Formats: sequence, C-alpha cells, structure tokens
Amino acid sequence: MKGIIGKKIGMTSIFDPSGKQTACTIIEAGPCVVTQVKTTESDGYNALSLSFGDKKEKHSTKAEVNHYAKAQTAPKRFTKEFRNYSIEKNIGETITLDIFAEGDKVEVVGTTKGKGFQGVVKRHGFHGVGQQSHGQHDRQRAPGSLGNSSDAARVMKGMKMAGRMGNDRVKMKGLNVVKIFAEKNYILVSGSVPGHNGSIVLIQK
Repeated sequence: MKGIIGKKIGMTSIFDPSGKQTACTIIEAGPCVVTQVKTTESDGYNALSLSFGDKKEKHSTKAEVNHYAKAQTAPKRFTKEFRNYSIEKNIGETITLDIFAEGDKVEVVGTTKGKGFQGVVKRHGFHGVGQQSHGQHDRQRAPGSLGNSSDAARVMKGMKMAGRMGNDRVKMKGLNVVKIFAEKNYILVSGSVPGHNGSIVLIQK
C-alpha cells in the first residue's frame, strides 16, 4: 500500500477532449515528511509515519518538537501511520504526489460533515405521517412504534431512532485520478470526497 495525507480544497469539473464533463474534488496532497519508520523487529509490524502541515513551535509540546527534530523537520499538525508501505523510505525523507499517476484508482478516507442530533426523517429517511386526517396532530415527523408490548416487551437492538448524525469516518473506493498539478501539490479525483472544505483526507492506493 502507498498513500499520502491531503487537505480537501473544494470541487470543480473537468471536460475531456470528447466534451464529457467530470465532477472532481481538488485535494492539496503533501508534501509529507516521514517522521517515523516502524519495523517488525522493533515494533512488531511495518509502517511509515507521515506528517503534513506545519505548526508553530510555540504551539507544540517539547515531546512533539523532539520527535520531529529526529526527522530534521519543523513540528507538524497532522500525523498518520500507513501500514505495509510499498515504497522504502528513511526517516526525514519526503513523499510527494509522484507516487500517483493520472488514471490510477485510489481510495480516499475522510470524516463526513457533522449534522448534530437529527430526527428519524433526516437521519433514516422515514416518511412521517404526512397527513392531517383522523384527528391526529404533531405526528408528521414522529418515529412511530418502537416495538411490541407483551411479546418482546422491549426495544430491539439496532432500532432506527433519532440521534447524532454525521462526523463518521468514511472510505470512498474506486475514485479515478483525473489530473495532477505537481507544482501546486494538487490532485484532482473524480467524484465527491467526505468532509468539509479544509478537512484532512487520506489518499491510498
């Protein structure tokens, strides 16, 4: 596996030579610094720790400053571990968009937008009652029955109810790399990517 940390910039669309329009997400990916190399001998598994986004030293702990100093780099805002990385890298080396090529299939991992506490209509697509007849009122968006009275006499596990919605880790698979702007560290992937503009995403292959 190989991957890189990036920041979602926004969406745009690109036209191919035949005139077909493709919706794309712009991601500013890398450059990422290798801040730790884990091996089976020392840690029990193989992994690379990549760090992205500079952070002021005054906002970092002494432990962070010393950790990043081993890689001869400034403190970073985000660090992510990639297991079984397919490219050999040493501590302090940089990973850029060179690991991807246009036309590659990639996976993008992000955190969806948080929606807060939502009802069953928005959260699960319930239809509600939707009519005002038979003397009922204030039931348009109610969940309805939650279970049996005497047979089970309880609410079954997994019952769809109102609750916190969004802010989940989601992986989008099978996205195409449409375009790469290496000088700006921009990569354009087809389709949408979870999260708000400015959120951190992982691009894996």
